[in-house]
Amino acid sequence: MSRILITSALPYVNGIPHLGHMVGCLLPSDVYARYQRMMGNEVLYICGTDEHGTPSEVGAAKENMPVEEYCTKYHNRHKAVYEKFNLSFDFFGRTSTPQNEEIVNHIFNQLDKNGFIEEKTIKQVFSIDDNRFLPDRYITGTCPHCGYDKARGDQCENCTRVLEPTELINPRSTISGSTNLEVRETKHLFLKLPELEKELSEWVKTKEPYWPDVAYSIAQKWLKEGLQERCITRDLKWGFSVPREGYDDKVFYVWFDAPIGYIGISKQWADEKPQERDWCSWWLDAKDVYYVEFMGKDNVPFHSISFPATLLGTRENWTKVDYLKGMSYLTFEGGKFSKSEHRGIFAEDAIEEFPADYWRYWLMSNAPEASDSSFSFDSFAGVVNKDLNGVLGNFVSRVMKMTASKLGEEVPAGGELQTVDVELIANLQEKVDNYLKYLKEMEFRKALNELRAIWVEGNNYISATEPWVVIKENQERAATILRICLNLIRIFATLSAPIMPETAEKIMAKFNMTTEGLLLKNYDIKTEINALKAGQKFTIGETLFERITPEKVEELKTKYGSGQ
Repeated sequence: MSRILITSALPYVNGIPHLGHMVGCLLPSDVYARYQRMMGNEVLYICGTDEHGTPSEVGAAKENMPVEEYCTKYHNRHKAVYEKFNLSFDFFGRTSTPQNEEIVNHIFNQLDKNGFIEEKTIKQVFSIDDNRFLPDRYITGTCPHCGYDKARGDQCENCTRVLEPTELINPRSTISGSTNLEVRETKHLFLKLPELEKELSEWVKTKEPYWPDVAYSIAQKWLKEGLQERCITRDLKWGFSVPREGYDDKVFYVWFDAPIGYIGISKQWADEKPQERDWCSWWLDAKDVYYVEFMGKDNVPFHSISFPATLLGTRENWTKVDYLKGMSYLTFEGGKFSKSEHRGIFAEDAIEEFPADYWRYWLMSNAPEASDSSFSFDSFAGVVNKDLNGVLGNFVSRVMKMTASKLGEEVPAGGELQTVDVELIANLQEKVDNYLKYLKEMEFRKALNELRAIWVEGNNYISATEPWVVIKENQERAATILRICLNLIRIFATLSAPIMPETAEKIMAKFNMTTEGLLLKNYDIKTEINALKAGQKFTIGETLFERITPEKVEELKTKYGSGQ
């Protein structure tokens, strides 16, 4: 058994995620965690809300509440919607906790002791109308490199170049829209990335055969351009205090403390049950841990460069990422999701419209891996109706109803396997092996294609064997076919469990069973095709999926601003 550490990028606490956020890091990490558990591995799957920085301060001010209460309110909303989507975190924590502050201070002190922290007087943008220094993300302007007119002060989303706020053309305050800005001097602390560049570059090179192109190419782009010293403090009140004299009015930059939050949240997890859990065994001198990070491509530079450099500079043996799964973007009808413009469907609304598995299946089938994907309600309804309702749901309903009406509501005995049955087993084994291989390699779209192909094999088999015809002349043979088909239903439930856990549970409940204890390690179709024994009772129950009508699609388009 291996130990698998999995982290999903920490969502900002302000606001609720849309479908792009869900498929950009949260759902893929959950599918991978469920897969690894079903392979018999020990998994620690960590996530939490990223709570420091100006977004929280501004959001709290808009809602006229203390920032701590604001963060608690939205942390709870995040947690609730992720539970509804059946994300199986071992722990969903927060970055604003004493545990994280303790580790942030420790790492900072180690960096400082080792000579990787430097104080500088810098020029920073001050908004006269807002009467405050503007953090990077609250200055917007035109990128000097690509001309994108909505670039943030820390990074251009369009070309991914790292920026300084003073580089922006025609800058404005994101808070008020004011262009009444001036540059003032202020002292800050910097992480001396150039002194870690050679060491970091050698470390990144070891990832070339493994990391996906979207992650490796972004990391190499940064290194090729040459690393710059990175400011790790900000003129804010909400955040962790900087343990240095003269810095009473400053806090650590959110992008310094947030990645460390993975460790801090792990400590929260361990502190809940200190007799059972040891966070250090996952993060320090953990030679048996394989660490996988999931994130959108805009987060890749911080996780492939800044965070590992921070850990390297401590000169302690912290666990660093082995595989970084960077995802591209999911757009809404080819454009951006926007809560303010009422455009796109957000997670809280999505789960009220349809069960989680409808969304989980569509999103993972269309995961934006090598390039961006676009969500549309036409595509969503088409996939649900064809794949879930028409292929999987129809097979389950058809087999159970046919068996119940012809032979009763229990698994029939039947007789020996024939050539067509043996061929089915061989075909399924090949597809199952591919499916599990793709899940292991985190190639989710390929995995979902194989899963659907496995369901199709079942439909092809029952169509080819025609048990409704065979039973008129050879009841034993018909019973064999239906026994195989009932076992296929259980197989489909097991294989679908990482993607659609609720559906898998509903299918197993038809046999008065649960998904608990189901494993995918050394999955052998010859064995699984006989797992349900003769006499095992089943209940037809409700259908698994409902067809989405054209009228419902039009209603959703109007409701969520698809422009139709």
